[in-house]
Amino acid sequence: MRSQSRHRTRAVVGVAAANALLAACAGAGSLDTGKDTINVVMVNNPQMIELQKLTAKYFTKKTGIKVKFTALPENDVRDKIGQDFANQSGQYDVASISNYETPFYARNGWLRPLDADMTKYNKDFDNKDILPSMRESLSYKGRMYAEPYYGESSMLMYRKDLFKKAGVTMPARPTWQQVAKLAAKTDGVEKGNKGICLRALPGWGEMMAPLTTVVNTFGGTWFDKSWHARLTGPGFKKATKFYVDLVRKHGESGAAQSGFAECLNNMTQGKTAMWYDATSGAGSLEAKGSPVKGKVGYVPAPTVKTKSSGWLYAWAWGVQKASQHPTQASKFVAWASSKQFERLAGEKFGWANVPAGKRASTYRIPAYKRTAGAFGPVTQKAISEADPKNPGVQQRPTVGIQFVDIPEFSDLGTKVSQELSSAVAGNQSTDEALKKSQQLADQIAEQYRGRGQGQ
Repeated sequence: MRSQSRHRTRAVVGVAAANALLAACAGAGSLDTGKDTINVVMVNNPQMIELQKLTAKYFTKKTGIKVKFTALPENDVRDKIGQDFANQSGQYDVASISNYETPFYARNGWLRPLDADMTKYNKDFDNKDILPSMRESLSYKGRMYAEPYYGESSMLMYRKDLFKKAGVTMPARPTWQQVAKLAAKTDGVEKGNKGICLRALPGWGEMMAPLTTVVNTFGGTWFDKSWHARLTGPGFKKATKFYVDLVRKHGESGAAQSGFAECLNNMTQGKTAMWYDATSGAGSLEAKGSPVKGKVGYVPAPTVKTKSSGWLYAWAWGVQKASQHPTQASKFVAWASSKQFERLAGEKFGWANVPAGKRASTYRIPAYKRTAGAFGPVTQKAISEADPKNPGVQQRPTVGIQFVDIPEFSDLGTKVSQELSSAVAGNQSTDEALKKSQQLADQIAEQYRGRGQGQ
């Protein structure tokens, strides 16, 4: 395992170095190195921005700890965090990382274990309240190295009023073939309305996240159990062609530049009848002032050959091992991931916007149940059904639903997504994109076969 760890370190450092210029250009202001100030770098999702609005009044005022936030788009924040943590430069005390990075960041010694600190600085934190799948995905050798801010799976969201106007009905557990037919029937049901929104923006955490879940349920996989790349295999090819064709025929305009944020905006503004994406998007759709509040229905992620196909993901807080302010950083995490913060967010921004998907107790709060009744149970069930060890129909060499849990995947997934996004844009065929992608994956697979070991 030691040689494997060194390989992982070199891989992540190499990827980070390659993206250093982009990361540097994506910064949001200078950092603060004061004794009572911590620097937090995070993805600029709506739930994170709401946290930022509450911090000064409800955390800094109580603790005296100032927090300087750097909020960046998903692809940019991954580059910046990868560079800073791999080099252990300590620029950022806390970062929003996911269950993809956490295990090998911990293995490489880049993170501080947090489970003991949480109860030390917040006696009501209650780590056991965190959903088991979330705890496991953010742990390494029995210790939690990141605490979830919110958790998510994926589901299909649809406009009930547009379905009624088109004279169609959403099945309780749809297949992807049914979704394609529904997209065709709802496309253009109102002027400017498209049948579905699917991410096609390049990025391993953008286009490749939903697409990989489609690959899984169509019977495909990135790598078989013996570390052979299977991107031109029948399951991967069939799923990818289906996805590309669906978004080109009935998807949003400018699909090759559309990620989570763009699809959320399209759905909120009534420009699409369906959206397959993260369960966390429902909070924004049902938020106070949303034009589609109360008009959206929610069903599990579509399937083909598997019983379920939703992903498992957490945006979580990790404290860098090289942080010069570990106590202050841990106190921030103990507040930002707590039950108390969830209640505060619900009271201040509406219960639909609670950073949920991580705690069992959330789903027992009466106010949350009333507000999130349409999507809360679907989200909780999707997270509980997610199986990172067996997400498809064949054995895998490592875990992961919408990603492959190796450090090289961030670079590989992004490069593959660039090829496939190009196919969505009509610049090459899907077969051409997959042929190039197979060659990229072959290089990674050969390295793992050469070591004679998996994860």
